[in-house]
Amino acid sequence: MGAGAFGTSLAITLARDGHQVRLWARDPGAMAETRESPRLPGIAFPDGLEVTGDAGALAGAEAILLAVPMQALGGLLDAHPALWPGQTLAACCKGIDLARLTGPSQLIRDLAPGAVPAVLTGPSFAADIARGLPTALTLACAGPEAAALQARLSTPSLRLYLTDDLAGAELGGALKNVIAIAAGAVIGAGLGDSARAATMTRGFAEMSRAAAHLGARPETLTGLSGFGDLVLTCTSEQSRNYRRGLALGRGDAFDPSMTVEGAATARAMARLADRSGLDLPITRAVAALVDGEVSVHEALADLMARPLKEEQAPQAEPARREEP
Repeated sequence: MGAGAFGTSLAITLARDGHQVRLWARDPGAMAETRESPRLPGIAFPDGLEVTGDAGALAGAEAILLAVPMQALGGLLDAHPALWPGQTLAACCKGIDLARLTGPSQLIRDLAPGAVPAVLTGPSFAADIARGLPTALTLACAGPEAAALQARLSTPSLRLYLTDDLAGAELGGALKNVIAIAAGAVIGAGLGDSARAATMTRGFAEMSRAAAHLGARPETLTGLSGFGDLVLTCTSEQSRNYRRGLALGRGDAFDPSMTVEGAATARAMARLADRSGLDLPITRAVAALVDGEVSVHEALADLMARPLKEEQAPQAEPARREEP
């Protein structure tokens, strides 16, 4: 469900592997006729891929992948309640819902209580998946369906690693987008690769600290869904979050219609930090940047003026379950 670049790329690779796949789109007309997505030009749909605008056509599916933006997930779950009971729902979005301050797995638990929640996340660009380039992702699922779902969604070019730590997997995918905006702003402002490396390293410490505070296992963040995704999105202009940071650093305009999950995640995490006293200086700086409250150089000056401290591995705090 969701015919953006990422959802469509997953549908293509699964259909190419011999699965019968239905791709639900809000406006399927052009794609159904041309058998190609305008977001993935030149990549033809396999024969096993059917495009539909009828959500009811997904009833009875083996699993449903929810590939809509994070801020649209709640509305999607509310809109189609008949689809969810007994269904395995794998969220493919990365972020934190601004209204509820929770991740996708908790949204599924709250709004589709009869479903089995899962999260598919990790370092990937849609075009790479659609072209059949080798990609490894994390599949987080705590139910008995986990191993079967891992086998169903893996293909010769798409390798899935399994974890039962849904909080860790989704927080890694969400929080790295915030750091990617910061890394892009550093490069866009001409501050250099050394500053980017420092941003990534201290950003990863911040990600690990926040995830542990919210009940995740710290080691999950060292895997594909945390560190792996962080490396990809902080170093490539294919990342929309990184490009958003570049624009901020350069003072360039940015297409406001483009989904940049890290902006909403920074705002949500800043609110959580206010509530809990969690120390998230880079996240707070990014939230202020995207809201136009500070410049890149002002944010940098604030970060560089922080009290000096020892460097140490992030320590796990007792899980406090900050979710509502």
